This record gives sequence, C-alpha cells and structure tokens, in this order.
Amino acid sequence: MQKKYFGEQTQKALKNFPFDTSPFHREFIIALAQIKKAAAIANFTAGNFNRNVKNAIVKAADEIIEHGTLTRPSATLSQRERVKRKFFDYQFPLPSLMGGAGTSIHMNVNEVIASRANEILNKPLTPTLSRKGRGSEVVNANDHVNRSQSTNDVNPTAIKVASANLLDQLSSVLENLSAALESKGKQFKNILKLARTHLQDAVPITLGEEFFAYAEIIRGHQKEITRVKSLALTLHLGGTAVGNSVNASPRYIKSVYKELNKITKQNFIPAKNFVAHTSSSSDFLQISQAITALCLDCSKIASDLRLMSSGPRGGFGEITLAELQNGSSIMPGKVNPILPETVNVLYYTVSGNNLTIEHAAHGAQLNLAVMVPPVADKLIHSIKMASQVLQIFTDRCIKTIKANPKRCRELLEKSTAYATLLTPKFGYETMKQVVKEAVSSGKTLRDVVVGKKLLTNKEFNKAVNFRDV
Repeated sequence: MQKKYFGEQTQKALKNFPFDTSPFHREFIIALAQIKKAAAIANFTAGNFNRNVKNAIVKAADEIIEHGTLTRPSATLSQRERVKRKFFDYQFPLPSLMGGAGTSIHMNVNEVIASRANEILNKPLTPTLSRKGRGSEVVNANDHVNRSQSTNDVNPTAIKVASANLLDQLSSVLENLSAALESKGKQFKNILKLARTHLQDAVPITLGEEFFAYAEIIRGHQKEITRVKSLALTLHLGGTAVGNSVNASPRYIKSVYKELNKITKQNFIPAKNFVAHTSSSSDFLQISQAITALCLDCSKIASDLRLMSSGPRGGFGEITLAELQNGSSIMPGKVNPILPETVNVLYYTVSGNNLTIEHAAHGAQLNLAVMVPPVADKLIHSIKMASQVLQIFTDRCIKTIKANPKRCRELLEKSTAYATLLTPKFGYETMKQVVKEAVSSGKTLRDVVVGKKLLTNKEFNKAVNFRDV
C-alpha cells in the first residue's frame, strides 16, 4: 500500500470536493514543486531557516518534479518508473474542480513536501511541533515549505511556469506546421484551380497560393504566441496574500526569482505592481485568447482541407489525404478526414475552455482574482492539446497531402471563373449574359465565348492565362 504523505488539509479537501473529474495537470503540480524548491533556497539565503531544512525541502521537491515528468504511456515505463508515477498520482488526488482559489491543491503540495522532507531528515512524517510551531530541523508545511508565500502568489505563478514551458513547445510545433504548409505551397505552385467565395465559383487561383496563405496565417499566430509568452514570464511571486508582500522580505523576493529561473531555465521577471497582478487574471485570458484564435484558424484550414478532399467521386476531389483507418463500419472503402475533423474538435474544446477562463477572470473581486482552479485546468489543457493535435496534424495529414491537378483543372474549366478575367475586354454586362447562358445551357464558359465568336480557342487561352504557370 502506498505511503500517504499528504495531511489533514488535503484530507479535508477530499471530503469537500469529492468530485469525479480530472485531477490537476501534472505540469501544474511540477510547477508548484519548482516554486517550492526556489522558495526554499531563497528562504535559506534570506536566513529564514537552516541548511538541513532547505536541503530536505529541495530534495523532496526534486522527487516530485522527477516523478511528475514521466508522461509516457504506462506500457512504455520501466517498473521503477511505474512506481514513481504511482507515487506522484497517489500523493496529488484532488480534483481540479474546487473553490478556495486553489488553497487545497497548494496545501496538498506543501504537505507532501513537508512529510517527505521530514522522512529525509529521519523525523516523523507529521511531527508534533513545539508551541511556536517549528522545531530546529522539523519541516512544517506552513512554517517552512510555505514560508514567505501565499496561495495567492504561488498558484498563479505555477500556472505561468507551466504555460511558459508549454508555449515553447507549441511554438516549435507551429514552426513545423508553417514549414510543412510552405513546402506544400512550393510543391503545388503550378497547379491551377478554382477559388471560391461564399462557396460559389470565384476566380482562378493556384493550389500553391492557398497553401502559402495557410503558412502565413500560422506564422502570424507564431508571433502572437511569442507576445503572450511575455505575459507568462511576468510574475507576482513575492506579493503573497494581496500583492503588498506581507511576510516576504526584499532579500527573499530577489533570490526567489533568481532560483526559479535557474530551475526552469526561463527568464521570469517580477511585475511592476504585484497588487495589480494579484487582483486580475486578464494575463491568463490574453494567453487563452491567443490559443483560441490560433485553433480557430487551424480549424478553418482543416475545414478547407475537408472540402477540397471531399469525394472521392461526389465531392471536390482536388486533393487527397492519406488513408489512416477505415471510415465506416457499414460502408466499405469509405475514408474519412479524421485529422482535419480532430482539429475542428480541438477548436471547439479550446473555445469552451476560453469561455470558462473569461468567466473565471471576471469572477475576481476586490484584491484577489479568486477563480484560479478553472484557469489552471483549462489554460494548461488548451495549450497541451493544441501542441499535441497540431503536431499529429502536421506529420500525418499536411505532409502527406497529394494534389489532383487533373481534377483541379476540370472543375476550373467547368466553372464560371474565367468571366472575371474577360470582363476588362468585353465589359461586365456582356460577361454577365455569357455566364447566365453557360449556366442555363450546361456548357462551359469557354464553349459559349468561342461559340459566340467573341474569341477563338487560342485567343481564349491567352486571355485567361492570368499568369505564366
């Protein structure tokens, strides 16, 4: 049976929040442990407790960080790694649905670190403390692990620490996605096809132009992800309860940023006004909005691919997606665009998460943005899912797309798109009548123009060759 390192506050929370929902993300727990490690070193530097206490807290925090980073499927883990993962999951059982600004999950981490630190020091896991609340080498969840801190500066910092790392991963994924789209643009640059507006025939375009446009859209979102990462790097750690740094010394505050940056390999900086950041969650909303906008455009691209690949006989059929699995349990040979559809679902999910974060940010009152748990749950979920889905979308969909040039040209010839190119030569009204006749008769626009002796077939080709391809 697993040894239980969490204590009274966690057990009370389990009774108050007995909900069958997902636990807090591993990334959030790991970030809390990283903060506790940085705080222990900073508190030692500030003279708040001795070296043995500091070392024990650091070691306990390191174990949580190490155990929590095992995110591979269970089947791929060694027996030793399975034990570590089981330890991690067992010690942090609280659901992400809770009130109290996340004090319960914060105390859960404090208690586990304190108990493990005492074990390292060969002390009782939950020692009987002196009247003052601390012994010379007895680690207490509040007096030591939480020294110079509050839930109100630690939990938002943990969200940002987790988000900063995940945004780095997402930026790398977007670089791969934009490069893959750019590569397809080059590959398809000479394939003429029909552009559509309002889902109606518009003008000629190349398939390459469409993919170059998709690449540029993603590059624009890459820049926005870089911008919002700067919001994730700005912290109010050291502000404690309401941002005015009660019980946190200047020496501690200076040191804790230095240590956190060493641990995370990021460049976190203190906000200019801790009180402002304690009372508002708008930074998280801006990050969420950037992820939502990205997923919206990715979903639009995915929907375009679904239309262009529709068929194989009754749809557009301009491109072909790789066959990844059977598309139907009843219709033989049917293949579905499962990854573009997954990107659609990603947007629906992220959009819902964003609405939750918006309402949670709006739920701030007076000196505290109190609705931290849903922000932690939904924001980390959105960034993680965006990275995972878009990487698979890049590798197994975008990179495998094949063009069908013959079908592209066939649909273009059957369309009314050439009318716009001939309008400067014959005028809008003349071409309007030509289009109507082509549609009503079932003839191509070329047939009508040549039949009316407005142009020869050779002249028509020259007139509609809007660029050398």
